[in-house]
Amino acid sequence: MASNDQIQDEAKPVVNPPKKINHTWYQSESSVVVVIPIRNVQRDQVHVESTENTLSVNIKLPSSNSEYNLELDLAYPINCSRTDFKVNTANVEVRLYKADAIQWTSLDAQHKPNVPPVSMNRAPPVQSIPPSYPSSSKKAKDWDKLEVEIKKEEKDEKLEGDAALNQLFQQIYHDGTDEQRRAMNKSFMESGGTVLSTNWDEISKKKTEVKPPDVNRYSSLLL
Repeated sequence: MASNDQIQDEAKPVVNPPKKINHTWYQSESSVVVVIPIRNVQRDQVHVESTENTLSVNIKLPSSNSEYNLELDLAYPINCSRTDFKVNTANVEVRLYKADAIQWTSLDAQHKPNVPPVSMNRAPPVQSIPPSYPSSSKKAKDWDKLEVEIKKEEKDEKLEGDAALNQLFQQIYHDGTDEQRRAMNKSFMESGGTVLSTNWDEISKKKTEVKPPDVNRYSSLLL
């Protein structure tokens, strides 16, 4: 027959040890975030303390009367006055602000590798410098600027005779509409180069006849 002590031992419920909670972390240029995967925690159940080189986190677990504790000696210094935390449905996130903009190779000092950290500061933008080509002159020349000046001189240069007339026609063609360009092409081709019109309404209706050039008209255009 079983004793009373044996019956009491058999009636005790089996208590499973609490599951180990493993934290993770990630970083940006300015901060490190420690992620603790505990669900359904209220903000008043979380207590966070930090110094320049340490982090302490205490969380009351909602599913039991036990607590979660995390004590870390940090691998690198932080700005402890800015330490903050956020409670999400699935976890608690503790944000630590770096004292220096460096790439952390470890969260805790115990596992910190013996290598210097890498800076995460972004390189300043490279300014565009215009090309400067070899020259016999003692002063370097900006060839891009020189090209612009030459083009401006060519545009402002006053031409005479056929050169001036050709330049005028080129300018009209360049600045004209699509219909004006079609009119100029059609009239010029059909007239054998003796007529150049920009009136598409007129030119589109009939073939352009060959006509000797009207010198007086061209001269008036150039005045």
